Amino acid sequence: MTDETPSPAPRPAALRTAIIIAAAALVVVAAAIGAAMLFRGSSPKSIASTISTASVDAYRGLGTWVDIFDERAWKDPAAAVADMASHGVRTLYLQTGNSHADTAFKDVAATEAFIRESHAHGMRVVAWYLPYLKDEALDLDRVTQAIRFRTPDGQSFDGFALDIESSSVKPESTRILALESLTLKIRAVAGPAYALGGIIPSPVGLARKSGYWDAFPYAMVANTYDVLLPMGYYTYHAKGAGPVYTDAKENMRMLRAEPGCATIPVHLIGGLAGETNATETEAFVRAVADAKCIGASLYDWVGTGASEWKVLGAVAP
Repeated sequence: MTDETPSPAPRPAALRTAIIIAAAALVVVAAAIGAAMLFRGSSPKSIASTISTASVDAYRGLGTWVDIFDERAWKDPAAAVADMASHGVRTLYLQTGNSHADTAFKDVAATEAFIRESHAHGMRVVAWYLPYLKDEALDLDRVTQAIRFRTPDGQSFDGFALDIESSSVKPESTRILALESLTLKIRAVAGPAYALGGIIPSPVGLARKSGYWDAFPYAMVANTYDVLLPMGYYTYHAKGAGPVYTDAKENMRMLRAEPGCATIPVHLIGGLAGETNATETEAFVRAVADAKCIGASLYDWVGTGASEWKVLGAVAP
């Protein structure tokens, strides 16, 4: 997961009922053209939310990330998970793939091993996928495979998060329509009891980079996903404990001011692990606590050093 910026509440039942009905209708009867017509002219505020009975427990506490390029982790999932568990990691965020990959999963056997080993250590595993939003059928199929993935002994992912960052589709208005359509269909596949996460760009980064996601659909995302995971990535914006703390708090302040985001659970993703230090990481952890995030992580496992792990242990479970 790489943010393209330079830089992760109860909702009305009536509103959430409307979106789950709309989502189900899309999956059953809407073709691509019909879906586009449905969303044409809609605004983020007009997208109602689903009735969600999902627990966001998998997103709580300390997390860590493995993407499809982390060969050290993929070569030995058991050793990787054992290391994570030794540092108090509660949730592994495991990338299944992206729109450009040849297959839905990087390595099925290793994916099964990550799930089994994580559960054996009392950890959760949340799958994540990066769509480029150019081929909805492909993206929806791959997300569906992740949500429905089972090991031979019946174990599954404990949640799924969509990595919302690609700017491949232009103009932005078309990209937003594509995201809205895919999002509703994902919710219909997952159902109201499945915990969906929305991995979103840094609000601070978006404010600094014009022309990327100038009208990011916060309301639609917050009303459809159960938890947000902003890619705060303070290593793009700040150096030193004070600036890092300020950057993390500002990301949360800006996010909370957006429509639908005032009370939604947030797991904040901090700096790139290989480009920070223990002092900055400790400041980030303090900001996470002060902002009342339900969880936090650095990106990613491969780059996280012993000194960073030591202070990350303070992330509340």
